[in-house]
Parts: sequence; C-alpha cells; structure tokens
Amino acid sequence: MLNMAEGIARLGALAESPVVATLADAFAAAGHDLAIVGGPVRDALLGRPTNDLDFTTDARPDDILRIVKPVSSAQWDIGRAFGTIGAKVAGEQVEITTYRADSYDGVTRKPTVEFGDTLEADLGRRDFTVNAMALRVPARTLVDPTGGIEDLVARRLRTPTDPAVSFGDDPLRMLRAARFSSQLEFDVEPATVQAIADLRATLSIVSPERIQAELVRLLATDDPVRGIRLLVETGLIEEFLPEIPALRLEVDEHHHHKDVYEHSLTVLRQAIDLEKKRHPDASPDVPLRLAALLHDIGKPATRKLEPGGGVTFYHHDIKGARMARKRLQALRFDSDTTGVVARLIELHLRFFGYAEGAWTDAAVRRYVRDAGDELERLHILTRADVTTRNAKKAGRLARAYDDIERRIAELAAQEQLDAMRPELDGNRIQEVLGIGPGREVGDAYRFLLDLRLDEGIVGEQEAERRLKEWWAARG
Repeated sequence: MLNMAEGIARLGALAESPVVATLADAFAAAGHDLAIVGGPVRDALLGRPTNDLDFTTDARPDDILRIVKPVSSAQWDIGRAFGTIGAKVAGEQVEITTYRADSYDGVTRKPTVEFGDTLEADLGRRDFTVNAMALRVPARTLVDPTGGIEDLVARRLRTPTDPAVSFGDDPLRMLRAARFSSQLEFDVEPATVQAIADLRATLSIVSPERIQAELVRLLATDDPVRGIRLLVETGLIEEFLPEIPALRLEVDEHHHHKDVYEHSLTVLRQAIDLEKKRHPDASPDVPLRLAALLHDIGKPATRKLEPGGGVTFYHHDIKGARMARKRLQALRFDSDTTGVVARLIELHLRFFGYAEGAWTDAAVRRYVRDAGDELERLHILTRADVTTRNAKKAGRLARAYDDIERRIAELAAQEQLDAMRPELDGNRIQEVLGIGPGREVGDAYRFLLDLRLDEGIVGEQEAERRLKEWWAARG
C-alpha cells in the first residue's frame, strides 16, 4: 500500500538532488516556472527507482536553451517544434518541455502543437492520472489536478479526461494502458477498459513501429501477462497480433483439450522466471519472451480432431515459425529478432523425443548445431513449455532436460562442441581430392560435418582417409 509520508519524503530527496536543484535555481533566477513531471513523480511516490527526469516549464524553447546553457555540459534539440530541449546537467540527461495545449484532428496521431500557459492545463492533456502529477521546484509543491494520488492509492489506471476523448486523440494510449497495467501492477478502471474495446479499430492510424515499441516495452515488464490479458479481453490485440486470441480454442463435449491461450501465458511466465533465475543480472530477453508467447500460434491452423476424442497439431512448430516471421515483419521487427523468434518456435518441440528415449551423442550434437547461438534460449523455452499438472510427468521431463544439458556440457568440454566444424576446411578438401572450387567442395564439407556430428573428433588423418573413401564411392 502507498505510504504517503514516505512518498513525500522521497519527492523531497528528489528535489534536493544536484540536477534538480541546479535547474530549479536557474529557472527561478530567470523568472520562469519549473516542475518535475510524469513518471519520476509517480515512481518516487511509489518507491520505485526514478531514472530519466522530465521537466516542464512556462519558458519557450529558445528561453529554455538560454537558461540551461550556463549550467549544463551539453544541450541538444530533441524537438524544438514540440517545445523540448535536452541537456546534460550534473552528469544526468534531462528533457525540459514547454507547457503544451495541443489539439488533435482525429485522423492522425500528430497533434497541432500549441504551447500552453499553465501547468494544470498541461497535466490535463496527459495519458493517465498517475502520470499527470508534477512537483514544482524549488517550492516543492505537489500539483495533482486530476486525482492521481487517489488512483495511486487505489492502484488504478484512469485517463484524466473522458477516455473516449483521450484515446480518440491518441490511440497509442490504449496500448500504454496495457503496458502500465503490467509495469505498475495496476487495474484499469472499467470505463477506460470499455473505451479501449469501443475504440480498438482506431489503432489503425498508429504506425507499426510505434505499436512494436509498446509491445516490446510490455514484454520487458516483470509480468506482461496482466497487460496481455487486457489486450485480449478488449479485443485490441486483434488489431496487431490476432494470432494470440486465436489460441483460445473451443472445448467441445467430445474433444477435451487444454486452452492453448492459457498454456501460452503460463509458458511466458515460466520463461521469465527461468530467465531471471539463470541470468539474474541480464536485461529482459524480449526475443525469448516473444517466442514463449508465440510458440504455439501454429496450432489453430494445424488442429485436427481425431476419432475417439483425440486432438493433434502435427507440424504446428513449422507452421508457427512461418506465421511468427510474417507477423513480426509486419510489425517492423528487425531481422535478427525475427530470425531468433522463428528459429526458437521451429525448434521448440525437438527435445521432447529425448524424454522418450536416450539420444545418441550424434543426436545431441545435432541439437546443439541446429540451435546454434540460441541454445541457451532454447533451453529456457523448452523447460518453460512444460505446464502439465501431472507431477510425475513434469518431474520426468525436468530430469530428462537436466540430463541433456549435462551431456551437452560434457561433450563441449571433450570436443569443443561450440565450434562444430569439420576437421578439414575447404582448402584442405581441395588439396586432398585434387579439385578446384565448386559444388563438390560443399558436398565434401557437408559429408565431413556429418562425420563430425556422428562420431565426434576422429583426427585429421582419419578424416582424410574417410573423405577419400567417400569421394571414390561417388565415382
């Protein structure tokens, strides 16, 4: 629960920080207002870390620049037309923006930029009440015209104005509701939820790049499932990631099977838990989390109801990888992220044959080769994909994966498995066979790679002998 006394104390400490004190004195000396605004105020009150500092002022951009130059080591034009100047003060990067009173045409997200005259009016145009609070400095006066404090106490997300108007002005705010719901672990109040459902189609005016950025921020939170549920329940996710709600496969009286949507959310949560356990100091692994969320999206397209009540999803891994690649490309994800996610989805079933019977060393080597640089992510995804309530089955799968990781480590130590290269390179192949560059060199290389995978390191002399035998057999 929010402790107001402690929150006010944290705000006071924030106001005393060198960067805030320096700017507050400079703006006051110039006869202008200055306030810390938005996220830093909210986070200080909640006891969360305050990172980037945002300020707002009645000063116009040229005046901001004039005021900060003497007290900063660098300045830059983030968006003079939008009233924002950046600076480095006391070793920290800050943004200072003139009060705004923008208007929107309802056709695009680009506002008609209008500078405002009061802090209260500036706060009233922001996305949510908990982000519409400010701390005037150096006076240390908390300004909260829309009830942000009450919503912090209630752990509630609410727009400062009618949500239909707020989301109509900028539909991206609907996605931000999902992200802040997960980030802050707040509930979205009912009228705001209804407005998202009613206005979901207006997301079409938002660029794929902006949608992607919000999806990444959501997935980077500690528990993105809360936000994903909001997106699905309101139907907003249908506008940019319809494969997720399609996972809610119906259950009929003859074909009983678990809800793939709920399974996918559980896998996502378990993958995040494993990610933190195995790599506690690492940044959130968004490609891994995307793969966990999307790993079964091929199931609806491959679902087959079998006689007797069975259900099959043959090749849903291959189908899902193709679907994920197409969707991520549409959302303008970079090629590296798209490739990683598609590859993990394609490989996510590979391990389950291991649990049915011990693999040969050759099979383990192929598993490592096929996973390549994504082996650790595949370890996490595969372990997270076990959601059975059967404790014996879950235990058997966990022990099997412990075993495969142990064998991979042993083989790596013995054979430098990570390199996974034949013992003869292309130049040596040409020398041994007396041939020039061409397709035959590639065929020979693949033969030697299979030999390496099947038998491990055999030595250069034996590799040459086996290569000559293979070549002679080819005629």
